[in-house]
Amino acid sequence: MTSQDDLEVAAREYLPGDVAEAWLPLLRPGIRLVSDGEGPLVGYLGGTPELPDDVAWPVWEGHGPLSFIASVDCAAVAGMATGVGLPVNGRLLFFYFDGQYDDGETIVVAEEPEYQAGARIVYVPAGRAGGLRSTPEGLNPYRRVRLASSVVSTAPSYDHPLLHEVFGAGFGQTAEPEHPLRGDEFCSAISAGEGPLHQLGGYACPVQGDVEYEVAQAALGGSVDWRDHALACEAGRWLLLAQIDSDDNANMMWGDVGMLYWLIRPEDLTARRFDRALFTWQCS
Repeated sequence: MTSQDDLEVAAREYLPGDVAEAWLPLLRPGIRLVSDGEGPLVGYLGGTPELPDDVAWPVWEGHGPLSFIASVDCAAVAGMATGVGLPVNGRLLFFYFDGQYDDGETIVVAEEPEYQAGARIVYVPAGRAGGLRSTPEGLNPYRRVRLASSVVSTAPSYDHPLLHEVFGAGFGQTAEPEHPLRGDEFCSAISAGEGPLHQLGGYACPVQGDVEYEVAQAALGGSVDWRDHALACEAGRWLLLAQIDSDDNANMMWGDVGMLYWLIRPEDLTARRFDRALFTWQCS
């Protein structure tokens, strides 16, 4: 279920009226990236990236080069969902240390700040000279797959900090009775559907827990108690920038059918400080 109308129908059917009225304004637009989909080209999964001559291939110091994951042409998606806040031109390139280089010896533990070097975003503004860059020795590029796009409406996930903020103490894990937003029928009705669920902006589709708490842990140093209110406050400051799902078309598999996520604070997105984005990943 991906349209505003579909989500509104589900809210009216499965939620009390006051809950539906409070929940519907929380919906956010996102841009679904469809691998091998029909429609105008907006980017690629895999292959080799176009990098300016003066930009080095991202490397995790002490571990090795990162694998190239995806490229998005910002001009091709500009205006599709203005609330996403992407640049109107240039390219976003996504890299991740996927275990190829060291045969899986090192796994990116996203909650630990020092592991954030295992993922990177490179923003290439329009007009920067450059060309296709060969993949470093020790890495095999993923299969190059074209990406099309469509606008979707997205909802905050099961334990998103914004839901706690809006619905208060009654939304807690121990609340009795269980909050209507956690009802099985409602959650099933608003499911994003089958993957691959590649996406720009909107709310993340977590494989396990809400990803905002994981990047908040990294932002706060990696040692905050998970029940600490400071963690929830920090989690509320982060927005999904991109998620890249496991995808057979591109020969991408993140753990056990997992997903990669990059999140960013709104002020850094506005200022195009993509080097301040944080990363996490999950699998089933």
